[in-house]
Amino acid sequence: MLTRLSIRNIVLIEALDLTFARGLGVLTGETGAGKSILLDALGLILGDRAETSLVRAGEDKASVTASFEFAVLPAPIAAALDDAEITIEPGEPLLIRRQVKADGGSKAFINDQPASVALLRELAPALVELHGQHDDRGLVNPRGHRMLLDRYAGTDVAGLERTYGVWAKAEAQLAEARGAVAQAKADQ
Repeated sequence: MLTRLSIRNIVLIEALDLTFARGLGVLTGETGAGKSILLDALGLILGDRAETSLVRAGEDKASVTASFEFAVLPAPIAAALDDAEITIEPGEPLLIRRQVKADGGSKAFINDQPASVALLRELAPALVELHGQHDDRGLVNPRGHRMLLDRYAGTDVAGLERTYGVWAKAEAQLAEARGAVAQAKADQ
């Protein structure tokens, strides 16, 4: 769950720190109030293309940091971080930071470890679900239903997958041993 968003030198925003309460977060406001700027900043965290036009005029770089907290790290996030060899201690928040230079280029970090933008894109669906007016596509995706239910129930899906893997391996070894016993009896 997104708990904090810190924005520095993005478009008109010099410095902004937002703290989100548990549950549903909603951005509303008049036309021109800055909702799109906040979504552009969040988009950087989710792996969107880093446009130099996002850097505030007169500044050499911009940055966005988001903090996500989970009772149990969702399996897709845990697997992607494991594949990228990025470690996060249990109970530690997931901190994603993105820097954009005014002269081009960007850097991404997850818990102060370098990360690729492709990894941010891979993590995005498990981190944030954005809905605009009349946008209900995510609500009809059964995979999303299961992920929401698991998150709500506090289910350790990654732990269950590991445990199932151990069980399946033991089951195969047992079947092999039973086959060997049956063969030994037949050979007598």
